[in-house]
Amino acid sequence: MRELIITEFVSLDGVMEAPGGEPGYAHSGWVSDFFDDELGAFKLEEQLGAEVLLLGRKTYESFHGAWPERDGEMAEKINTMRKLVASTTLEGSEWENTRVISSDLEGAVRAVKEEDGDPILIAGSRSVARAMLAAGLVDQINLQVFPLVLGSGMRFYPDAEDKMPLTLKSSQTLETGVVLQQYRTL
Repeated sequence: MRELIITEFVSLDGVMEAPGGEPGYAHSGWVSDFFDDELGAFKLEEQLGAEVLLLGRKTYESFHGAWPERDGEMAEKINTMRKLVASTTLEGSEWENTRVISSDLEGAVRAVKEEDGDPILIAGSRSVARAMLAAGLVDQINLQVFPLVLGSGMRFYPDAEDKMPLTLKSSQTLETGVVLQQYRTL
């Protein structure tokens, strides 16, 4: 059975919006001042350890706009790995090994989780991550917490009436001040 892992860049105040420089956001590109070889090595190891990439439409469009043009180990992995895209507006994708899921996302992810193999990784994709958390399908959350407060923007965790207990698996502070936190869901 596969595990489902969410990985997110977040600010200290939980904002995950536009970390990579996506246009049209107040704080776009806030990751760049902190991204170094050490964080890059973590992200590469995380990506190489996964077998399936699960993305929402917006994150898919960002990834598809960037990764097919890149070279290197990370690009090779992302471009060739199995990709699932949650979207009710996309009809398909020409990106290698990509399947668009337009209905019953929870059922489709449950079926993939039941397969043998390496983990499913959700990168960004706030609505997909939240839906999988609400469905109880998430096994682990990997946060890369950046040492800054943005004050506004979409936050990773939704407002909820119920608590979400987690167990800390590991924590590591990088030289840039980014803290890598891995949590197991209960």
